[in-house]
Amino acid sequence: MPQVHVNPTPEELRRFTEEMPQTRITRFGNTNTQTKVVSRSAGSTYVVGGPSSGKTMARDEYGRIAAMQDAYLAGVDTLVIDGFIGNDARLRTAARLTVEKANANIVGMQQKLYFERGGEGEEHGVEVIYTPNLVAPGYPDDRCIAVDLENNVTRVLNSDYFGESKKGGLRMWNNIVYGKGGLALHAGLKVIPTPRGDTVFMIIGLSGTGKTTTTFTTQNGSRPVQDDFVGLMPGGIAYGTENGCFAKTFGLDPSFEPSIHGAVCKATAYLENVYQDEAGTVDFFNQHYTQNGRSVFGLSDLMAYEDARNVGPVDFLLILNRNQNIIPGVAKLNQEQAAAYFMLGETTGTSAGGASEAGKFLRVPGTNPFFPLPHGLQGNRILELLASHPIESFLLNTGRVGGVDSDERSKKVKIPHTSACVKGIAEGTISWTEDEDFGYLVAGSVPDFDDIELLQPRRLYERQDRVDEYEAIVARLKTERVARLQEFPELSEDIIKAVG
Repeated sequence: MPQVHVNPTPEELRRFTEEMPQTRITRFGNTNTQTKVVSRSAGSTYVVGGPSSGKTMARDEYGRIAAMQDAYLAGVDTLVIDGFIGNDARLRTAARLTVEKANANIVGMQQKLYFERGGEGEEHGVEVIYTPNLVAPGYPDDRCIAVDLENNVTRVLNSDYFGESKKGGLRMWNNIVYGKGGLALHAGLKVIPTPRGDTVFMIIGLSGTGKTTTTFTTQNGSRPVQDDFVGLMPGGIAYGTENGCFAKTFGLDPSFEPSIHGAVCKATAYLENVYQDEAGTVDFFNQHYTQNGRSVFGLSDLMAYEDARNVGPVDFLLILNRNQNIIPGVAKLNQEQAAAYFMLGETTGTSAGGASEAGKFLRVPGTNPFFPLPHGLQGNRILELLASHPIESFLLNTGRVGGVDSDERSKKVKIPHTSACVKGIAEGTISWTEDEDFGYLVAGSVPDFDDIELLQPRRLYERQDRVDEYEAIVARLKTERVARLQEFPELSEDIIKAVG
């Protein structure tokens, strides 16, 4: 007779995970599970019966999928856990996850991200039902993620990648927050002390742009609050979502990211698709299996962190791009420009988005591939929120200036460069001058940042006699950006004009 384990303890989930044949133990003593699917499955994701930012599914077809999944679950051992997305009573959302026991690591990882739920009743609730070993014939890769926003239920078939659990709940939370007048953002949140007092930073970026790195890099003893998803409400009030982190591990270097590295290497962390040898030694720089290795750990495993409930209104908004041509290391934006660059979400894709995105130039609205409603609504809402509270906004390039990595004329914007920009923003020590091409402000100088060509890319192109190339890129970007923003019929004309 199949068993249903309701709210098993962390120790039980760890034991169930160790029993999985695809799980190994590392020399750190934590589990490392190798999955068949190594990234999110955007092409297999459907919103049920309503307007969507992506693919849609008819409600009768959803009924068929649901019945097939429910029948399958009735015949296998399952795990069920309850928790909260968020810990502030004003916006927290009750959440439930059901997964077949054969993939216990998913439940163990999600339990670390949920805030503990003590039986309190809530107005809203979201549920993710997950069958990694049930195929969905006829769907891309025989895989289906069906999102029923009307009933706040997401069903995942034939993916064993943990990200579908995490994003499944947060995607529905996006819709709830939007309905309350706010916006859920694919963002980190941190507090940086300054002589003028604590400053609050919200860091927006598509996976792979350095969002987590920028959130955890330390300036003046800064404290991370969240690394991935934050709710922003009128008045600049920010709400956290998770009691832990789902961090990328590829290239994890303790000299740059000591807090994340220390948490990942604790025995209590869950690893997913991280390379290790037969002796259990982990190599964060080995991409033989995938660059999208991941770890889940609790906030309490970090060197320091701040509870979102103790954080004041947001002071600064950072929009991260991983670009490769003429975007400066840092630029200061007005509100309309901030909404425009937020909607453009320009970056070079990584393996986090799947093989189809890796290495390609992307424009992802709001840097949020998990917003389920028509994307134009995001741009208008962020402009409204910026107008409700004085948040200074900035564009940061975490990639290169002057060309791709293989172009010896190009320069890399390194982690210390970005950290110096963040510190300079917090302390108000950056001097600014207007960029003649794009109308935003670029830095004339940044303390501890000694390369003016990364701050003002035109100078690099001028020194290398590439001005014609630079101006051609300017013209192309302006044309492409306007055309891209015009694809969203709901979007305010003031936002489109900001990049024209």
